[in-house]
Amino acid sequence: MLDVAQLTDSEKKISGAHYTPEGLADFVAEQIVGCGLNKCPRILDPSMGDGELLLAILRKLSGKAEIHGFDTDQNAVSLGRKRLLDAFPSTSVDAALQDFLSIALDHRDGGLFAPEDKYDVVIANPPYVRTQVMGADRSQELARDFVLNGRVDLYFAFIEGIAEVLRTGGVAGIIVSNRFMTTKAGGTVRKRILENFDILHVWDMGDTRLFEAAVLPAVLLLQKKSKTAFSAAPLFSSIYTTSDPATDVAATVIDALAKSGVLSVNGTAFKVQHGTLNHSPGDAGVWRIATELGDEWLDTVRKNSFCTFGDIGKIRVGVKSTADKVFIRKSWPATARPELLRPLITHHVARRYKSAPANREILYTHESNGTKKIAVDLSKYPISQKYLEDHRDVLEKRTYVTKSGRNWFEIWVPQNPSLWAVPKLVFPDISEKPMFWMSLDGEIINGDCYWLAAAPDQIDLLWLALAVANSTFSEAFYDHAFNNKLYAGRRRFMTQYVEKFPIPNPASPTAKEIVKMVKNIYGVESDEEIAPLAEQLDSLVHTAFGLSKKSDGIRI
Repeated sequence: MLDVAQLTDSEKKISGAHYTPEGLADFVAEQIVGCGLNKCPRILDPSMGDGELLLAILRKLSGKAEIHGFDTDQNAVSLGRKRLLDAFPSTSVDAALQDFLSIALDHRDGGLFAPEDKYDVVIANPPYVRTQVMGADRSQELARDFVLNGRVDLYFAFIEGIAEVLRTGGVAGIIVSNRFMTTKAGGTVRKRILENFDILHVWDMGDTRLFEAAVLPAVLLLQKKSKTAFSAAPLFSSIYTTSDPATDVAATVIDALAKSGVLSVNGTAFKVQHGTLNHSPGDAGVWRIATELGDEWLDTVRKNSFCTFGDIGKIRVGVKSTADKVFIRKSWPATARPELLRPLITHHVARRYKSAPANREILYTHESNGTKKIAVDLSKYPISQKYLEDHRDVLEKRTYVTKSGRNWFEIWVPQNPSLWAVPKLVFPDISEKPMFWMSLDGEIINGDCYWLAAAPDQIDLLWLALAVANSTFSEAFYDHAFNNKLYAGRRRFMTQYVEKFPIPNPASPTAKEIVKMVKNIYGVESDEEIAPLAEQLDSLVHTAFGLSKKSDGIRI
């Protein structure tokens, strides 16, 4: 008998086996049944696992349904069938050891063996297997079969398959990772959902830890499109942990979704919001919650914006050596130091406004030849050459380097060497609070951070961006515009988000005062001295955008 709790973390990643908790299964079933169903609907779970979702909806329907379940795990199929028939012995249960995606493709192809009957309801928690775990070959195969673009996580294909087997007007309740709503990789599936379904409601379950694995779930309530135009605005609800004080209580996070505001659930504060789904046409725009207050706030910001971070320059990731043990060290020999050593900034020295001194050095094997990036001539650097030759066996195992026409000793992603000398705005990928600083000493940036360089005549714009990025304004903008948080309120400061951060008019008196103050803060070493200055700076940033710092959603 399958027990998902006994699987190792690696086995869970490979199989995508994150079985649905009873409370969440009951919630999804309740939402589906609330849409109104036929007297004895044909219900499908395409990845039935232990049957929890099917049991939940059968309880709502008192067993009056025709049940179909598929799974590729024999133990899961046997366990799921037994649980369903033990609870509802008179219900028609067809639990099959079959690959749902193959069945979905039969529906799509309309071939000789294509099933004729479609389903009234699909209730699903598809396997969550990311491209990196599934492998490029399988991902490309799914992309080809289901006509998907880019990197394809396994549940993307399941959503496509569900669209194939669900009848027109049928309802689907699907548990997925919330990543697809905000990432570039999820753009295609966002577009296809909008094409195939009318979205009834989206619940972003955020960092509620409903699953043991580090998956932030979302629930989609969808209806297969019909010829009749669907005019209702899609609803959107979200729940995330917050440091704000709770004003109400709820027994569970599921119960909290019936309320709004900040609620305490077993001692943890969660912020619950309800609004509508906001999305841009096509596949570029993220899906976010839209509220009247939030949209008013964003509109005020737009009216007071001069440009975005992306307009200053390209946001780049730091260098990636793919052999850090060779290229990067905390301490190098005091004698016979390689000539090519350069200070390296990593997230370990992250600090707002100005980082701590670099505590690592990198043997950097590239230089600029005019505007062109080239590998150094090792013969000019005998100590570095000897060191690299001593580690040649390790470096040559990176066959992808030489196959791409590069030298065996090169750093895999060196970035443009000519840009290291110019001022750079630097920040780590993940942090709870904004953590941006200025690099002025020519340090090289490691691949665990992103960086933005400006043209010589735009350096003050970069200082202005530094002030905006480290403000509570940027937190509010992030949450209104993207709201892609991880566990414990940590945010993902990725290129696609940061490049959209706004900058106020640099010619305004307030912006000029901001630049002057942030340069002053950069020169202050003590956190105690920085704190009051940063507080004043924070207020100036809000003022520059026509906002009151007292609220993240009210204009002054």
